[in-house]
Amino acid sequence: METVALHTRLKPGRETDYDRVHARIPVELDEALRAAGVRSWRIWRSGQDLFHVVECDDYARMRQHLRDHPANVPWQATMADLLDVADDYSGSRPDVKLVWELP
Repeated sequence: METVALHTRLKPGRETDYDRVHARIPVELDEALRAAGVRSWRIWRSGQDLFHVVECDDYARMRQHLRDHPANVPWQATMADLLDVADDYSGSRPDVKLVWELP
């Protein structure tokens, strides 16, 4: 299993909209994420900054599976309207490395 950290940023003034949209994730998207191997996806928000921790079987495979998925395409369109900086990393995996962890 992989643990991946992501950072995204909201467009100014879109904090309430983002929270509202995430209050209830569509069932179809939930099912698609689980089918893609996502075991957990947690998001923290501090102002416009969003910090994600994703636990999944294979991050690159998950992104590939979801890219054109009919439940994900409209969700990503909604996120594009809300996000100023998306997690569009050029590689298969973001460049956020674990530095320290309490054993």
